[in-house]
Amino acid sequence: MAQDDLLDFPFDDIPLAKTSDDYYTPKWVFDALGLEYDFDVASPVGGISWIPAKKYFTQYDDGLAQDWAGKRVWMNPPYSKPAPWIDKWLENGNGICLVAASRSKPFTKLWEGCDGIAFMPANLKFVSGMGKEAGIYMPTVIAAIGAENLAALKSSGIGYVR
Repeated sequence: MAQDDLLDFPFDDIPLAKTSDDYYTPKWVFDALGLEYDFDVASPVGGISWIPAKKYFTQYDDGLAQDWAGKRVWMNPPYSKPAPWIDKWLENGNGICLVAASRSKPFTKLWEGCDGIAFMPANLKFVSGMGKEAGIYMPTVIAAIGAENLAALKSSGIGYVR
């Protein structure tokens, strides 16, 4: 199914972007994974209606300062400063994250520390803070940590999981 067909959501429910980090994961990713999360740890104010999370933390809640305590988390962190997010996600040990692939220490740490990782499609379209489809200039990966999350990633069809 095409990504365009899966972007079925109310644009009016998304607050306007305040930074260049406001790019939201499209609904088809969550449909493919079929998981429910305890927390979306890096959410915009008001949350995102299609992310199956029981609770979300915004920049005002400071998701990094919150206790994730082994709960299953969804994380699409600010790409402008991913290192502390990746560290906390790895330490938590339970969840799925979507981050930029890069030649950096944080990405190397993610690559070596997660249970599975797959490159996202090259034509991945996010949802901008303005509610429009938007590509980004860098490749992205989706990573899993924890047995159930790894199984979901492998069966999602998103891509080859290493």
